Amino acid sequence: MRWTTRTGPRASGVLLAVLLLGGCGASAAREDGATEAGRRFAAALAAGDYRAGCALLAPETREQVEEDGRTPCALGLREAGLPPAGLARGVDVYGREALLRMTADTLFLSQFDAGWLVTAAGCEEQATEDEPYRCAVKGG
Repeated sequence: MRWTTRTGPRASGVLLAVLLLGGCGASAAREDGATEAGRRFAAALAAGDYRAGCALLAPETREQVEEDGRTPCALGLREAGLPPAGLARGVDVYGREALLRMTADTLFLSQFDAGWLVTAAGCEEQATEDEPYRCAVKGG
């Protein structure tokens, strides 16, 4: 974009600051939302509250857990044997998708109308590009 003499350096600086702050604020809110959802999921599993954990799964993931275990979600999630996730170490958000790295687990989340939900958990990074992560719990 080219600035004309009428906008001047001061006006263009203010516009640039507004654009940068607006972008950072939205990104920070998405990062915080994804991180908090992942923490709630990890806390529910650590407390043995698999029903609450299921409520934090995306619909397709919840259905897959039930289908894989041929049981209600809470029992299937318990049987998945996910490791205690630990503390959040970092989050990468790309639009409505997020990857949350925790001390002992990696979670994938998506933003739905109801908020951030876990789409995959118990994920381990793989050496191949074809399958960058293998996840114990994931949607279909």
